[in-house]
Amino acid sequence: MQPTNRSRRILRPVRLWFVYFSLIVALGLNFIPTGRLPGIPDWLALVLAFWCVREPLLVGMGTGFVFGVLTDVAYGAAMGQHALAYVLLAYGANALARRVLWFGPIQQSVQILPLLLGVQLVMVLVRLAAGAEFPGWWYFTGSFTAAVLWMPLHFVLLLPQYQPEERDDNRPI
Repeated sequence: MQPTNRSRRILRPVRLWFVYFSLIVALGLNFIPTGRLPGIPDWLALVLAFWCVREPLLVGMGTGFVFGVLTDVAYGAAMGQHALAYVLLAYGANALARRVLWFGPIQQSVQILPLLLGVQLVMVLVRLAAGAEFPGWWYFTGSFTAAVLWMPLHFVLLLPQYQPEERDDNRPI
């Protein structure tokens, strides 16, 4: 399968501050109290997976570990629960990065869905090992919501890279 015309566009290099700013915003979105509403995505896992696929040299397992520990501390969860899940997510996303980028955003979301389900499965297994109750099957609907949100997130996070460095009225791009 050949890359689509949209994925062949030349993008400006990503700015490191924007990557970490988007991860911090996703961390903040995770902290919004939603109770036990089913289908709420793990925003940090989604954005972390995106940047691990798009920029595997800038964002990796270390980033996943740091943000996982921050999430564990903020939630008061079993220490290392989110850190382990996010490290495994970063490893899987980095390993699949070259393959995922061959597809368009809709097909990418199908490729990312098993990784997001794996994150939630690891967190449930850690909770069960710590003696918690099974949260129910509705808990896993957040991964499907995140997969649906992959395409709009793809365009929002790449938007700054589409801007030209200098405005030139003679350049068609």
